[in-house]
Amino acid sequence: MFNKELLQNISIGQEENEPAAIAIIVRREGQTSGKPGDKALITSKGEVKGWIGGGCTRGIVIKEALASIKEGTPRLVKIQPTEDTPKQNGVSNYKMTCMSGGSVDVYIEPIMPVSQIKIFGRSHIAKALCQIGKASGFGITVVSDRAEEDMFPQADKIISLKEFDNKLSSGNDFVVVCTQGENDGNSLLEAIKIKSNYIAFVASRKKANAVFLGLKKEGIPLEQLAHIKTPAGLDINAKTPEEVAISILGQIIQIKRSGEPNSSSIPSLELEENDDLYINPVCKIPVSKSGAKHILEHKGEKVYFCCDGCKESFEKEPELYIQS
Repeated sequence: MFNKELLQNISIGQEENEPAAIAIIVRREGQTSGKPGDKALITSKGEVKGWIGGGCTRGIVIKEALASIKEGTPRLVKIQPTEDTPKQNGVSNYKMTCMSGGSVDVYIEPIMPVSQIKIFGRSHIAKALCQIGKASGFGITVVSDRAEEDMFPQADKIISLKEFDNKLSSGNDFVVVCTQGENDGNSLLEAIKIKSNYIAFVASRKKANAVFLGLKKEGIPLEQLAHIKTPAGLDINAKTPEEVAISILGQIIQIKRSGEPNSSSIPSLELEENDDLYINPVCKIPVSKSGAKHILEHKGEKVYFCCDGCKESFEKEPELYIQS
């Protein structure tokens, strides 16, 4: 059962559209600090909200949760005293370095943010894309000075171009400019500032070149304009606004599912984003500085450990783990 505090943390993360992962202990043998049913939310910065055990278990879960978020795939993590467990798909095996000698299995599942489509303009294609994009599970934001709610009943947000803040966007966004003659240049100028998986401009090549020329005169680099897909969408010989919208959504889905590095829905996750996390030099697992079980000083630098086993191994041969 999920307690109220954990549910609130999950809810806050979803409202902020931040990726995270849920970790649940599903089995244990012997002595471990975590027991079946213990669970925690791990944020994309490696913060743990809840309880999934201490020592090496905690650090291993953080490491695997970040990998789960980055890859968008769940996994079962088995932490055992021995290393002779056969490899299995979807299972990550680790040696338990804590002296308790117990075993624990943890299931980790990512909670991925909803992919967003930001639609610039209020054209018929914009309206059709809003409708089918929302029906396909995307969050929809419409950016236009003249758009009204009754034009886009499925939209999550309608923002004027003047009020639009591209800093609120993330790498999980797909951007489509379908202004079709209404403030094309200014809309495209704001759109290309967004950190996104995909940016497309609904226009003929002739018109797009004319708009791009104007943006180049305003100092926009050619390599930045080269990332804009125009004509927008897959080539399915689309004619009607609905067909064009389908071709654009098809292209968005193709990029989203392709697995290419530049189409990843999650930005690169690095442990350095959280100053409290430190890589234990013995087991190479992240440990919380504020919650480390042992702290030693080696050549003027503090070294943090998750458990007795790692500390003792380091004390025996420190030069083996930290290169001068």
